[in-house]
Amino acid sequence: MKRHHAILLTSLIAVAALMGQGTAVAATMGNGNSGPPDAALKFEVGDPSIATETDREKIDIMGIWAHPDDDAGFTTPCGVWNDLYGVRCGIIMATRGEGGSNSVGPEAGPDLGIRRENEDRTSHIRSGTVDIFNLDRVDFFYNTSAPLTAKVWDAEETLSRTVRIIRETRPEILVGSTPSLAAGHGNHQYAQGRMIWEAAAAAADPGRFPEQLTGVGAVDPWQVKKILAGGLTTGTGGTAAANCNAGFVPAASNPFTVVGTWTGYESPYVWADGNVAGQAAGSAKTWAQVGREGGRAHPTQARTMQTALVDPTCQRYGVSESIVPMQPNSSPASANDDAVLYGAVVADPGGMPLGSEFSLDAEEYFEAAGEPFTTTVTLRSGDGALGGGTVSLVVPAGWQVSEPVEVDGIDDADATQATFTVTPASDAAPAVYKLAAEFAGDGVTAYNDTRIELVAPVEGRFERWGTAAEYEQWTQDNDAYVGGRSKAVAQVGAGETVTVPVEVANRSAAAESGTVDLAVPAGFTVDAASKPFADLAPGETTTVPFVVTHADPADPGSRTETFTATTTSGAGVSTESETVYLVPTVVIPQLGAAPTIDGTADELYTGQPIDVGTRWEGAECAADGVDCGDGGLARLGWYDDALYAQIHVTDDVASAASTPDRCFGHWLVDSVELLLDPRGDSLDTSSTFKLGMFPFTDDAEGTNGNGANGPCWSRDADNHQGFSTGPLAETVEGGLNAEGVEVAVQVVRQADGTYAGGGYDIEVKVPLSGLPAAVGPTSTVPQGDAALNDVDPQYLGMNVTPYDSDTQNFIGQTRTAWSAFGSQQSEPYRWGHAYLDGYAPPADRSTESAEPIIPDTALQGVQSPQTVAQSATRGGTISGVQPSDAMSISDVKIQQKKISLSYRSGEAGTVRVFLWKGDTSFIPVWTSSCAGDVYGFEACSPSDGAAPPWAPDMSGRLLASFEQEVDAGKGKLTVPIDASIRSALAKDAQILVSYAEQPSGDAAAGDGVNAWSFPIEATRPGKG
Repeated sequence: MKRHHAILLTSLIAVAALMGQGTAVAATMGNGNSGPPDAALKFEVGDPSIATETDREKIDIMGIWAHPDDDAGFTTPCGVWNDLYGVRCGIIMATRGEGGSNSVGPEAGPDLGIRRENEDRTSHIRSGTVDIFNLDRVDFFYNTSAPLTAKVWDAEETLSRTVRIIRETRPEILVGSTPSLAAGHGNHQYAQGRMIWEAAAAAADPGRFPEQLTGVGAVDPWQVKKILAGGLTTGTGGTAAANCNAGFVPAASNPFTVVGTWTGYESPYVWADGNVAGQAAGSAKTWAQVGREGGRAHPTQARTMQTALVDPTCQRYGVSESIVPMQPNSSPASANDDAVLYGAVVADPGGMPLGSEFSLDAEEYFEAAGEPFTTTVTLRSGDGALGGGTVSLVVPAGWQVSEPVEVDGIDDADATQATFTVTPASDAAPAVYKLAAEFAGDGVTAYNDTRIELVAPVEGRFERWGTAAEYEQWTQDNDAYVGGRSKAVAQVGAGETVTVPVEVANRSAAAESGTVDLAVPAGFTVDAASKPFADLAPGETTTVPFVVTHADPADPGSRTETFTATTTSGAGVSTESETVYLVPTVVIPQLGAAPTIDGTADELYTGQPIDVGTRWEGAECAADGVDCGDGGLARLGWYDDALYAQIHVTDDVASAASTPDRCFGHWLVDSVELLLDPRGDSLDTSSTFKLGMFPFTDDAEGTNGNGANGPCWSRDADNHQGFSTGPLAETVEGGLNAEGVEVAVQVVRQADGTYAGGGYDIEVKVPLSGLPAAVGPTSTVPQGDAALNDVDPQYLGMNVTPYDSDTQNFIGQTRTAWSAFGSQQSEPYRWGHAYLDGYAPPADRSTESAEPIIPDTALQGVQSPQTVAQSATRGGTISGVQPSDAMSISDVKIQQKKISLSYRSGEAGTVRVFLWKGDTSFIPVWTSSCAGDVYGFEACSPSDGAAPPWAPDMSGRLLASFEQEVDAGKGKLTVPIDASIRSALAKDAQILVSYAEQPSGDAAAGDGVNAWSFPIEATRPGKG
C-alpha cells in the first residue's frame, strides 16, 4: 500500500512463451473481470510509442547482475536514493535464470525465464526501478569458471550489448560485486564482476563498437564516473540513524573509501489494516522493510513472503574506483546518506562542479618496499575554469613522497596533471595500501584515493594454473585490482608424485640471487628442501621446480594439506602457502567378464571398494551413519571398453520422487552422480561426463521404459547435458548423449517412507567411447615412492557422489562423496584419481575433448512482452542489440474476430504481437487478502504469500500472442481473437509488437530490432 501523496510508478511488463511461425496463442483472462462481449463497442488504437523514436531516459546508477534475485540487495538503497534524492536506478541482467529450479510451478527453460523476469521487475517496482535490461544470455549449468561463462555467452557480443545499454542510459555509477574467484559461480564472476570493469572502459572508448555511434539509434561514448563492485566495507563506528556513516572508520586492513545509506527512512508505503506483523494500519514502512519485501519476491527460487518486521541498517559500499572527487571517511560530509552520489550524480561538497575529474593513478599496482614509483593526479573542471591551488599526495606513515605541486588553474577542456614520486618504507610489510590525493585552492577542495599492493622485492609464489592464472591475467589487463590475488591451490593423489613449481619475480632495482625452500607436511617427501636461483635480473621471473611425493596410496584423502615456499635473497624474504587438495586414488581392475547390470554386486568386482560416504555438504550425518556415511561403498571395474560401477548408498528416508520430465536436478532428491574426467586435466566440467542417477521415479505406468516407478538418469553440467533415458532422451540437442549407458537399481521403499535394508543399490555401465575424450592409458599405479612413480601421472578423474534428501518438496539436504570437498561438483581437480589397470583406448580415439554442447534455452527479448513494452515506451533498444527502422506498422484495426496490422519492411524478419491487459509495470508474485493491496506484498492472513496462478496467461495479463516471419515488402498481419478477448480489450489494454531482422552473415541472432506499443481506446458509436 502507498500513501496518497506518493507518485505512482509506471513501466511495462508482460509475458509470453516461445511460439511457432505464423501461430497465435490465445489466453483468456482468468480474473473474471472481462464481462460479456459488447459488439457495440468500437475500438481504435492511439498513436504508438516506438523504440526508435522514443528518447531514452537517463539512468543515474546502474547495477549489473547475472540472474534475477542476485540483485535482491539493490532494492533497498535504490528505494532510498529514488525517494530522497530523485535518483533513478537501472539494472542490466545477463540472464533470466532459465537454468534455475522452480519451487512453485512446472515452468522450465524459456518459460521459467519469463516468469523470473517478472519476479525481478516486481521486486523493484516500489523502489522506482522500472528499467531492467536483459542481455538474453543463457543461464547454463552451475560452474565456477568465468572463462567458460565468457565462451558460452560470446563475450564480445555480451560486451557489445552491455556497452550499448550504458551508452543509451548514461549511468554515472555502476554497482555489482567482486570479479574475484571468491564470487563462486562463474556467471557471477563474469556478469556482476568482470562486466562492470570491461563495459565501463569500453563504453568510454570510441574505438570499441563504433557501429553504435552512427545510424539508427546512434549513441555517443559514455564515461562512467564511479564503480562500486568488490570494494571492502569492513570497519568500525557509524550510527543507527540518518547519515549513518557518521563516525565510521574503515578497518586498518581496508584501503577503500566506504559510503553508507541509512535504510530506516520512512517510505511512501504503509502497513495494511490487519497485517500479520502487528503494525499500526497506515503507519509508514521503512525502506528496509520495503526493500526486503521486494528482495524476497522470487517464489520460484524457494523464497517466501516477507511478513516479519525488518530492522533498518546502514547499507554500505566500498568505492572500487572513482575518477571524480569524493569525501574521505575522515570528513563530516562522508557521513551523509547521499555521499555515494558525490562527484557523480550530485556535486561534491568540496566545490568542484559536477562533472569534474579528480583522479590518481599509480605507475603499477604491484610495487616493492623501498623501491620508488610515480603517481599521477589528473584534474579537470566540469564547468568553467577554476583557480589554482595545491595538489598533495598522502601516503602511509614512514613512506616518502615528493613535495606538493602548485597548479595555476584547472581548465574544463584540457586536463591538468601533477606527478609525484613515492618511495615505500624499506621495511613496509606486504599488504594493500591507500594513496590519497588532495587539492586545496580558492574555496575549492577535492579528495580521491587509489590503492597499490606492496610485495616483497624478490617474491616467490606457487605457479598459478587454470582459472587462477586466467583471473590474474584478466585483472592485470583490466587494471581491476579490487578482488585480491588468487590463492595458491593444487592437488595431488594419494601415493602420487607431482611437480610443484615456484615462480620467483624480481621487482628490485638490482640483479638478485638466492634460494627457495619448500616445506611439506608429514606424509610427503620432496626431492630437495632448498633450491637456488642466480642472477635474476630486475623485472624478470624464473621458475624453481620441486618434485613432491605423497607416501601412502591407501590414504583416503578428502582433506587439504599445506605446502610453504620461502624465498630468500639479498633483498629479503618472502613466504607463501599453498592449499593442496589430497584426493584419493584407486586402481580399477579389468574384470573377468561383463557384469550383468541388475543393481547387485557379484563376484566379478574383485577390486577394493571405495568409500562414498564422506560428507562434503549439508546436514550432519546421523551419529550411527544410518542416514548417510558409514556403509556407502562403490565397487569398480572395466571390461571391453566400458566402465562398471556398483554403488551401495546408506540412507534411511526416501525423498520425493521425480516424474520422468523432472529427471534433472538430481541434487534435489535421493540420487547418485558418477563424475568422469577422461584426461584428468579438465579446468571445468564442460569437458567431462557427469551422470545423475535417480533410483526411483513417480512413473507408475513405466513411461520412461524402466518399469513402474523405475530409475531414470541424465547428464548434468558436462560436455553434453540433458535427459539420457526414456523418450525425452530423443529431445536432447545434438542427439543421444549417453548411448550404451545402462542403469539398474535394487531399492525397496516401505510404507513408512523408509528404505528396506537402510539404503539402496545402483549399478551402471558407461561405455568409455561415450566420454568426451579418450581415457588413458593411465600411468603406472602410484606406489608412494618417487623412484617407482611416474611424475605428474596420467589418470582418469573420477568421483562418486550420493545425494540425500529426507523431504518430499525437492530440497536436497546432505551430499557425500568418495573425494569429499566443497564445490567438487563443478571443479574436477577436486575429484579422485582412478588408474585403469591394463586398459588402453582405441588408437583412433581422440585425446582432445569434444566441443561442449550447451543448449541455448535463453528467451530472447523480442519474445518477452515486458521487454518489448519497456523498449517501446521508455526508449532504447531491446536487449542491447542494434536498433532497426526497417519496418513500419500502420492501419492497426480491431474487428469482431481479428486484429489486423499493415506493415512495410525493407528487411526480412520476424514479427511478434502481444495483446496485453492491465497494469504493465508488474504482476504480483504473492497472494494477499489485504484490502486494497495493489502490489501483493501485504499479508493479513497466515495463508497469504502463496504463488498465484501464472500459466498460461501470465496471471491473466497476456490475452493472446502471435508470431510470423515476414519477407521484405509490404503485407498484413492478422491476429485472431474471440469474444472474450475482444471484451477484455475494452479497458486498460494495448497491443505490443516486436520486430527482429533475419540475421545474415556474421550478424548476431535477432540483431536489428524495434518495438511498438499501441494503446487501445474503446468507444460507443456516436459518443466521444
